[in-house]
Amino acid sequence: MSQEPWVCVVAPTSILMVEIERPEDAFDGDDSRAEIHVHRGGQGLWVATMAHSLGARVTVCGPFGGETGTILRQISSTAGLEISAIEYAEGSAALVHDRRSGERQEVARMPAGPLRRHETDQLFGAALVTGMDADVCVLTGAQPPEVLAPDFFGRLAHDLLVGETILVADLSGEAALRVAEVGPAVLKMAHDEVIEAGLADDDSVSSLRAAAAQLVEGGVGTMVISRADQPTLVVRPNGAWLVRTPPLSSVDHRGAGDSMTAGIAVGIGRGEPVLDAVRLGAAAGTLNITRRGLGTGSREEIERFTTQVTIEELDS
Repeated sequence: MSQEPWVCVVAPTSILMVEIERPEDAFDGDDSRAEIHVHRGGQGLWVATMAHSLGARVTVCGPFGGETGTILRQISSTAGLEISAIEYAEGSAALVHDRRSGERQEVARMPAGPLRRHETDQLFGAALVTGMDADVCVLTGAQPPEVLAPDFFGRLAHDLLVGETILVADLSGEAALRVAEVGPAVLKMAHDEVIEAGLADDDSVSSLRAAAAQLVEGGVGTMVISRADQPTLVVRPNGAWLVRTPPLSSVDHRGAGDSMTAGIAVGIGRGEPVLDAVRLGAAAGTLNITRRGLGTGSREEIERFTTQVTIEELDS
């Protein structure tokens, strides 16, 4: 593996995010001025952005349609991401938020629509070929889930593994279960997603560990379960660990889990041991909450911050 791996990110849903902010020098009651920021968003693009920040070559495979899709492709390419775009009749999703009050208020939302048969086939082909060529392929979910059937993720994961692709999946619901059946190198889920999928009874470490162990026995190489502000749980065939990070102040928690996924994928792509890759991911995710730019960060700062991440092995 090269020190700067090639990461393919399968991104079924990308979101154009427009955020209205209050200028730093505005005084109380002054609503006559505003700063308007345009960002690329959605799980796949947040993973891709952080992976690029960590030095990886990144190709995003996903549907981009309409005016919003055109803008997303442009700002993603300008930021250094390679885009393998599938034409999308429905148009890419968009969100408008007003944060001038200090709280995020949703002004307007345009959700993504389901992919049609031809679009689904195009996405499958692009993701399969690019994923096989890349050092690591990351599968991210659709939002809402109706954009793609769960079977899409299971079939794609199966075929990527036939090509001996290193597969990292960050999924929930039925899509996660379908991919787990074919045994990705890493499957990451949030603790509430594990419970909602019926794999664990509660959010205790023992219950989540038992659920993760069952999936590992079924073929998943490593299960990573994020637990909000609690230590992340990692389960492998040879043991289980808790990954702890300092409790930093949060500006925006969104994108933290996706930044973690990106760090894991980049670390594995560099040829690092899995726990070292998880350490990199934990550092990326933790520092991301201190920033307003989701999925962004400094490679040097993130790699230095890994020294603040502790990994504790659990008793068998």
